[in-house]
Order: sequence, then C-alpha cells, then structure tokens
Amino acid sequence: MFSRSISVASASADFAVRPARHCEGPRRRALRIGGVAGLIVLTVLLAPGCQSCGNWLHNGFKVGPDYQKPAAPIADHWIDFNDPRVISEPAHDRDWWRIFGDPTLDALVQQTYQGNLPLQSQGQRVLEFRAQRAIAVGNLLPQAQSFNGFYRRIQISENGNIAGVSLPTRAFDLWNIGPSLSWELDVWGRYRRGIEMTTAQADQQIELYDDVLAIAVADTARAYANLRAAEEFVRLARQNVESQQGSLKLAETRYREGAVSEMDVTQARSTLRETTALIPEFEIMLRQANNELCILRGLPMHDITEQVGEGPIPAAPPAVSLGIPGELMRRRPDVRAAERAVASASAEIGIAATDLFPQFSIDGSFSWTSNDVSDLFTGKSFGGLAGPTFRWNILNYGRIRNNISREQSQFQQAALDYQQTVLQANREVENALISFLKSQERAAELQGAVEDTKRSVEIALTRYREGATTFERIYNLQNVLVRQQIEQARARAETTLALIEVYRALRGGWQIRLDRPSGPPDLVSTGIEELPPVETHLSPPPQ
Repeated sequence: MFSRSISVASASADFAVRPARHCEGPRRRALRIGGVAGLIVLTVLLAPGCQSCGNWLHNGFKVGPDYQKPAAPIADHWIDFNDPRVISEPAHDRDWWRIFGDPTLDALVQQTYQGNLPLQSQGQRVLEFRAQRAIAVGNLLPQAQSFNGFYRRIQISENGNIAGVSLPTRAFDLWNIGPSLSWELDVWGRYRRGIEMTTAQADQQIELYDDVLAIAVADTARAYANLRAAEEFVRLARQNVESQQGSLKLAETRYREGAVSEMDVTQARSTLRETTALIPEFEIMLRQANNELCILRGLPMHDITEQVGEGPIPAAPPAVSLGIPGELMRRRPDVRAAERAVASASAEIGIAATDLFPQFSIDGSFSWTSNDVSDLFTGKSFGGLAGPTFRWNILNYGRIRNNISREQSQFQQAALDYQQTVLQANREVENALISFLKSQERAAELQGAVEDTKRSVEIALTRYREGATTFERIYNLQNVLVRQQIEQARARAETTLALIEVYRALRGGWQIRLDRPSGPPDLVSTGIEELPPVETHLSPPPQ
C-alpha cells in the first residue's frame, strides 16, 4: 500500500573499451562512445525481472516509487458531538487565547513568540535544512570541480640513466595550472530524489517550528492560568484566616466569660493554623507559575508581580468550536510534520534503488604545462582529456537489495508513525474536551455547595453567640468551607486549563507568525522572518 517493491535481476557484463585509433575521426569516436553507452542502457532496461525499469519512464526518468500520502485512521465525529457545548463549526483557533479577554495574557503570548529559546533553536534548524536542500539542488550540476596548479623543481640522478637515452638536462622546472571536473549524470533520478527528500525534510522542519510555537503559546496560557489560580487560592486562604481569627476571638471571649470550655479556644486556634498553613503551599504554586512564564519568554527568573498585576482566573466560555476530527490532519503541524517524514522516506527508497544501475559520468581536465613560466599560457603548453565513464556495482546486488529493503522498512515505520500521530491527536482532543465539559459541571456543583456552607457558618456563629450550639459545629463547618472554596476555585481553574488543553490539542496559535511577516526583533538576524518560502505539499490548514 505504501511502496512499490524494487528489484533487479542479477546481471553481469564485461566491457572492454579499446583505445581509439589515431586514424578515427571525432564523429566516429563519438559514435563508438554513444554505442557503448546505448548498449549499457539497453542491457539495463532489458534485464529480466527489472520491475523498477517499468516505472522509470512513468516516474519522469526516476527509479523508485513516486510518493503517495498514506491513509490515516480518524473518527468521523467527536464522542460528545451531541452535547450542545460542542460546536462542529470550524474552529476559530488562530488567536484562541483572546477568547479570555485578558490583555495581560495577550501581551505574554507576544513576548513568548519573540523570546522563546526552543522556538529560536527550531528556527535555526529550518535554516539548516533549507541549506541542505540547496546543496541537493546543486548536485544536479557537476559534483566535483576544481582549479588546480603546481610548481615542481625536478632533479634527475646522474646514476639513474636509462640505457640508450640521452637527457638534455638533469634539472628543470615544471609549471602546471588548469581546471578539472566530474559530472555524474542523473540518469536514474538519484539527485532528483535527493531534492525530493531534502524538500520534504525542510517542509518537516517548518511544520515542527509551527508545532513548537503552538505548544509555547498554550504553555504560556496554562502558566498564566496557574498563576491566577494560585493568586486566587492565596486570596481565599487569607480571607478564611481573617474570618477564623474573628471566630477565635469570639471563642476566647466566651471562654473568659466562663460560658464555654477551653476546648472551644483550642479548636478555633487549630482551624486557624490549619488554614494559615495553606498559604505557603499556594505561594509555592504562585512562584512556580511565575518562573514558568519567565522561561517561556526566554528571560532569567525574576518576580513578574508588577508586570502582570492582579487579576481573576481567566473565565472560559461554556462552549467551544472544534470542527470535525478529520481537520486535525490539516490543522496540526505535528501531524503534517509526520506526513512529511513519510515523503522523505519514500524518496530515500528511490535513492537506494539507483545503486542497482550503472552510473554515467563525464570527466574532464584541461591544463597548461610548461618548463618555463613565461611559456605557460601559450598554445603549445595546452593539453587535456575529456570523455564519458561508467561504473556498475554488479557484484554488490545482495547488499544493494538489502539496503533497499531497509529503506522500505523505514518508510513503513514512518507511515505507521504518521498514523499513530493522527490517533494521538484525536485522543488528546477527546481527553481535553471531556475535561472541559465535566469541569464545568463540577465547578457549578461546588459553587452551590460553597453558598450553602457559607450560610451554615453564619447560622452556626449566630447560634453560638446565643449559646444554642457548641463551637464544634463551627469548627467543622469552617474547615469544610475552606476546602470547598479552594476546590471550587480549582474547578474553575481546571475548566480554563481544560479549554487551553483543547486548543493545545487542536494546535492553534502557530498562525501568529503569519501576522508578523517581519518576524520578532531578536529573530530578524536569523532569517526566520522569511518563513515559509519552502513549498509545502499539503493544503493550508483552515483559518
């Protein structure tokens, strides 16, 4: 399904090219050379069992399979598509973080795009693979070319005379200068397949750049939501500490009046200390979110309290537009990157298959050689040689066939990895979606529980002042209230975080680079602002 097998029957040939006679003219010599080359090509094309040769013409004079995108398993619809909060209209995920209506978050996302170090590193990989592609294109031209020269002072031994030969001089100079080249013709498509491979690899790196960018944007939103949630936890804990300090004073007053036992005071003090102990835990969370925002923006660790100020947990809307699962294959950069890896592996099969056939080259060198530098560039000093050559590894077919089999196996692995990436993308969206839906329900129930417990505490305090109940009821209710308030705030934060995970799974947000063609200031020198001139073989994701 994913590849065509390539095999060539073992063949052998013994070519003896005789020296050209002096009496032969250039035309006859060319005919002789062309006849030998034609015989070689004809032998290859008529080799029994040569399955690749049948596709050579069809594939544009290239052996090996032409790439076909593998099929990918994807669900027809989301599991919760019947839920009214799940909208199957195309996802508006280009700048999804703006749904929270938080200017501070908007600014942090822009700063992440400008300063994120992993993103800049991936940008350099894009440039690296573009250069590699340019090298592959250059291989279509003469692969080896140089301009050489040398000077030699030669001294011949007097005791090394050749019998019967009289040398005019035993010491002389030798000057030589001239170009040489070797050009392997791309008869079977080795170098054109190499361009296909490096183009797919360059495309893959651009997709990975977009993937790193989308993840960095989602991580920034998640760290910001965690920071605001930690601030809310600290605020709630301090609010309950203040309330419980009032309850402690009330218990102490009634104890001094002799209306209650000391146990009321110790219970009130225990509740207060337990609640106060929550504050350092939440401050740890706050600092960790602070540090995460620093590193995402490529900045050293520092307190960003003044920069971000205070604010509530970003409120998530009740519904989300997801489109359909099939759009993930076009929308997610990591899926597109996996598909480009399959295309690269397909081209490598063709490169390996060219080793089954003879390689044809044109070699030539020209030079000026003279004993006297003043005569170096005269007509009598000019000489050279040029002509076609071929090389056929006819005794290596076992290794060549196994190399082709290895490339075919790597192609199959890449195709399976692509299919697995699609499945994982589908799973990530489903996991985030169910968390988003159920967190909303949990937050609503906890909000009702908090309101009921608040009222119960008020009633219990009133009755305690009147002496109609014990402090133990207040003690229990206040402990319950702290936990419920924290859990309710956590549920609201989890709803927001789940929605962020939905957009992270959809991989929206990478389009931010399309909005700023000049690129971030600190990336201008790298050329990342030029993304993406390398052509892609997939339809652009829906906007």
